[in-house]
Amino acid sequence: MTPLRQRFIEDLQRRNYAERTVGSYTDAVAKFALHFDCSPEFLDGEHVRQYQLHLIDRGYSWSTFNQAVCAMRLLYKLTLGRPNLVEAIPFGKKPKTLPAVFSKPEVARVLACAVDDRFAVMLQAAYGCGLRISEVTHLRIADIDSQRMVLHIRCAKGHKDRLVPLSRLLLRRLRDYWRAHRPSDWLFPGQKAGCPISTGQVQRLCRLTLQAAGISKQASMHTLRHSYATHLLEAGADLPTLQKLLGHNQLSTTLLYVHLSQEHLLRTPSPLDSLAEACAGEDALWTIPPLTSEPSCARQRRPAAAMR
Repeated sequence: MTPLRQRFIEDLQRRNYAERTVGSYTDAVAKFALHFDCSPEFLDGEHVRQYQLHLIDRGYSWSTFNQAVCAMRLLYKLTLGRPNLVEAIPFGKKPKTLPAVFSKPEVARVLACAVDDRFAVMLQAAYGCGLRISEVTHLRIADIDSQRMVLHIRCAKGHKDRLVPLSRLLLRRLRDYWRAHRPSDWLFPGQKAGCPISTGQVQRLCRLTLQAAGISKQASMHTLRHSYATHLLEAGADLPTLQKLLGHNQLSTTLLYVHLSQEHLLRTPSPLDSLAEACAGEDALWTIPPLTSEPSCARQRRPAAAMR
């Protein structure tokens, strides 16, 4: 490991970046250096510009592009002490697409098609408490507080703890699961002793379950979290409460679910219906003439065309 790489990792760790984020940013900087076969401390803004164009030409996603931008901005600002260069590293404009959301019947189908009983409980926890995949895999037995009916989510994204309501149905499922498998520490232990199940294994099981349920949407474990938030909002939950349940720092992040919720949209009347009501007694204005083989406007233009 080069001294620069070590300093960059330490700078990120001192600011309490998550281990996964540290790894992603370090890899992004390493690829930047490898592209020019030169240490980043000898590269400047023009090299950054060329590398950004390289990422675009190679068809990398905007998420990957912006991750590289974040890494390089932190590198030059924190580790190399060249903050003026940071201003010359623009972010890409990522398309704003709405994530997939399951309907309630689709959620029921997914839960019913779980590949085994353990994964069924994992799916129920993800949907019933709005958990991220890493939050599901890192649940411990001690995180279930049946007296207060809450689930303690520890050291989640941003190193934050939060409490989420624990439904009585989920509590019964968790108790049945514990009696059948008797986990001692991690609620969902992995193959390696003393470690929780890996996110990769959970994603694989999720793909098999979605296939068995006949779900054609671009869905994943995280879709259950989106569905949890959307269904709560449609049931009347307010945004500040939803923000706390999901563990969002900013309310603007939670506002995404206003766009996903369809209940208020379905209650909005179409202007076509109001037009029908307004013209109820005026058949000439409202009645649509029957289709013919040729539009009437074309027939009316024929004599003029013949005169020419």
